[in-house]
Amino acid sequence: MLLAARAAARPAFRTLSQAHSVRYASGKSLSETIAEIVPERQELAKKIRTEYGQKSLGEIKVENVMGGMRGLKVMIWDPSVLDANEGIRFWGKSIPECQKVLPAAKDGEEMLPESMLWFLMTGKVPSREQTDDLIADLAERSTIPAYAEKIIDSFPKTLHPMTQFVSAVAALNHDSKFAKAYSAGMKKSEYWKTTLEDSLDLIAKSFTVAARIYNNVYLDGASKIPALDKSRDLSWNFANQIGFGDKKGFIEIIRLYNALHTDHEGGNVSAHTTHLVGSALSDPYLSYSAALAGLAGPLHGLANQEALKFVLSIKDAIGGDATHDQVKEQLWKILNSGRVVPGYGHAVLRKPDPRFDALRDFGNRNKDVAEDPVFQLVDKLFKVAPGVLTEHGKTKNPFPNVDAASGSLLYHYGLTQFEFYTVTFGTSRAIGALSALVHDRIIGLPIERPKSVSMESIVQMFK
Repeated sequence: MLLAARAAARPAFRTLSQAHSVRYASGKSLSETIAEIVPERQELAKKIRTEYGQKSLGEIKVENVMGGMRGLKVMIWDPSVLDANEGIRFWGKSIPECQKVLPAAKDGEEMLPESMLWFLMTGKVPSREQTDDLIADLAERSTIPAYAEKIIDSFPKTLHPMTQFVSAVAALNHDSKFAKAYSAGMKKSEYWKTTLEDSLDLIAKSFTVAARIYNNVYLDGASKIPALDKSRDLSWNFANQIGFGDKKGFIEIIRLYNALHTDHEGGNVSAHTTHLVGSALSDPYLSYSAALAGLAGPLHGLANQEALKFVLSIKDAIGGDATHDQVKEQLWKILNSGRVVPGYGHAVLRKPDPRFDALRDFGNRNKDVAEDPVFQLVDKLFKVAPGVLTEHGKTKNPFPNVDAASGSLLYHYGLTQFEFYTVTFGTSRAIGALSALVHDRIIGLPIERPKSVSMESIVQMFK
């Protein structure tokens, strides 16, 4: 009786393909493409559980427990894998490979976040038509409800933009399709479908939320925001809504920035938090709002602004046209004083971050950026700092990470509000973290619950 009542009360959710069957007439929709891979992913998960369940992935040492579990293979994360020597690969493809095959905007050259989203969700490179269809679908989803607008507009200007972002994303769970379907009664095998719907809604709306926060904090308020252009991609609308719609270079760097920052395997704080909170079957809005709270930490998402501040301090100290020898001398002064070089070193990578390479290449390909003294310093640091850090001997990885370049490019085009940089990171990371959450639901991962130990118990173990 109870199950029958639940079934009768169950809301009728349309899938993405059902809701937009005409629009996707040119090819298979995103949900249809994901549905095709569901059986093979579930079969692979079953094979791993049954055939490899008792195999060891490595030894856990006390230093791992005391060191933040760094390097331990303890979670599944399908869309991307980070190799210490090769860098990040998305479904096996490197960043340069992705740049070659993932569609760009019709008015641009950089791979689109929307095409990266399709790729991360499916493991398949989208066609031009599929990318255009997804752009149109996300544009339709990008309007935020009136209650969310009121919440955002009620925040004081002095409230940190990331705190506003966390709160607004959490509030959007009012409309969660997953939460409503779960409450009404839903098969576990179907969890991924409404998780996908929520994820697409959230990804699209996150750009609009971010733009509204920017206008309220730094400009003349929400009443002055340009209307969304539903014929444009998310990055174009975001740039236009924060006052940069006339700067093609800025739009292009926002597209590249959002495509590059989507995913960096599952162990980083924002990705892992999405996975952890999502494992409790919290909806995507609650899961990702928790992730944004982690992204706001100084050791995670704030790193790009710290790296930019460092570059600007170098510029103030020795000038933008400093020679390599002057840069080297300044770096030694900094290191000898006990300070660090922000933007250099990475928890996993042991080579230059491929994301840094892509951003540096963007700067060198665009004359206005290449001639910017701030970017020129970034380039000089790349050529000098690894040698200095190697000689210094206290940095395991003396090479630049993505933060060494990302802030300087935003700064070049006029986005000079450092506290907002992490919000832009947040719109990007939603794409990767929520793609992985959909895959968590496809293969039915359980709630994450590691065993903890006390320091006293560790001592007792080895007496």
